[in-house]
Amino acid sequence: MDCIHLTGIRGYGYTGYLPEEQVLGQWFEVDVRLWLDISTAAKTDAIEDTLDYRSVISLIQHLIKTSKFALVEKLVVTIADSILQECDRVIKVQVTLSKPAAPIPDFGGKISIELTKSKSNL
Repeated sequence: MDCIHLTGIRGYGYTGYLPEEQVLGQWFEVDVRLWLDISTAAKTDAIEDTLDYRSVISLIQHLIKTSKFALVEKLVVTIADSILQECDRVIKVQVTLSKPAAPIPDFGGKISIELTKSKSNL
């Protein structure tokens, strides 16, 4: 199976456990791997025979911006499920969601959650 990687998708959103995260918001970063068959597109060189990944990027950015969950676990599952539901050609997706500036005292790293899901898991 073939795989398309989309990395560094950024969006400003309001998901977070702390009340100030849901009011002030923060940046999130998403990387996705999309498994699908690209053989037809490789022969025809036509975008309609593959996945237009601009739509996946827009979907992810919209979900980050409009979702307001307490946990990033909920956001990452919502992103994965939405991609699988909206993109007929995608049979499996891996989503890595990162909070590059989590509001944790004396912590300068980032928190990431990775989830892999296929259409059969919906």
